[in-house]
Amino acid sequence: MARAGRFPRGELQGVYRAIRERRDVRSGFLPEPLSEEVLGRLMDAAHRAPSVGLMQPWRFILIRAVEIRKAVHDIFLRSNQAALDIYEGDRRKKYASLRLEGILEAPQNLCIVCNPECERGHRLGRLSMPETALYSAVCAVQNLWLAARAEGIGVGWVSILDKKALHEVLHIPENIALVAYLCLGYVDHFAAEPDLERAGWERRIPLDQVLAFERYDPRWRARDEKKV
Repeated sequence: MARAGRFPRGELQGVYRAIRERRDVRSGFLPEPLSEEVLGRLMDAAHRAPSVGLMQPWRFILIRAVEIRKAVHDIFLRSNQAALDIYEGDRRKKYASLRLEGILEAPQNLCIVCNPECERGHRLGRLSMPETALYSAVCAVQNLWLAARAEGIGVGWVSILDKKALHEVLHIPENIALVAYLCLGYVDHFAAEPDLERAGWERRIPLDQVLAFERYDPRWRARDEKKV
């Protein structure tokens, strides 16, 4: 029986390479802004993400204005200090040494939000799992991230932000959920391994430790709760 749709070998390898070499970029952004053509390709990739019921709940806010990025950076500084305060000893020192954002360095930022009560798609698939609206928006983030890596564009996800303050700065309605705040731009290099792994913050888990068959592996709970 003939199989349909397999990519040619070179294209197939490119997909897997983008997945393998994708990085959360926090530094090394170049000042050159993305052209409208390149940006359009990235946004189209994001917009082609799968969504439950074809609801397409994502909305994209592109941010280039320096004054807005400075306001967002101020939110990061306050949130980062609060995060630092939860750590002690060597872990606190290590956290303080991490570079966790490129809000001002990257020439453009992108905020992705989601309407969790979106009526588009006629609520198909959401009666039992209403959170799939958010899951769908996260798929848009991943699509954009992989397309960006293939284009040689760095993406950094900034999660250390007070959501209420960010809503106010970007005039996001209260019922709209913040999904991701991203820094986008060409970079001077892509690291061979994730920054947090290289810094010794955390290690990648081997695949065989997160894969089970037929039912949940009870050993996962002990591993997840173990402090390193």
